[in-house]
Amino acid sequence: MVFRVLVSLARGLHVLSALWVLILAFWIVGDVLGRAVLSSPIRGTSEVIRNSVVAITFMQLPLAIFSGSMLRTDLMSAAVGVTARRLMRALAFVLGAVLFGLIAWSSWDSAVTAYNIGEYEGEGALRVPTWPVRFVLIGTSIYTAIAYLGMIWLDWTGQLEAESHYPGALSFADPAPRQQGGR
Repeated sequence: MVFRVLVSLARGLHVLSALWVLILAFWIVGDVLGRAVLSSPIRGTSEVIRNSVVAITFMQLPLAIFSGSMLRTDLMSAAVGVTARRLMRALAFVLGAVLFGLIAWSSWDSAVTAYNIGEYEGEGALRVPTWPVRFVLIGTSIYTAIAYLGMIWLDWTGQLEAESHYPGALSFADPAPRQQGGR
């Protein structure tokens, strides 16, 4: 039940980030057309995109972990037994949790400072505040660390024997075999 909620939230973040990318695509097209046709670009485009790319990337991390889509290689795991593979996965999950926990921890002071002083990027007509993206980075880093820790629990309780068992993995298998021939 808990993992179902966590994976649903991760999918929701993934959809939100995809919509954000779509909006940015239209924004960029508008900026390019404005430059080419009207000699007037959309002000603040580079600032919005610069901040958005970081947020979009971090919003996609939890689903990548829950679906087993993070970059990895089978070179070592193919040469060892089940227990050694489980230990290697646990080590990778712990390192991932520590990394993203440290990212969240180290980003906290700068995010609070950015909020308190009203930090922004850009000059003139459009000034983009930086604190929302900083807090998105912190929140998604914490969520990513939780996802890694949850994967350790799933692995050591025997629920990750195959990649298709990852809680966020989509199964494209036909649920019911089709009957061939007539009745």
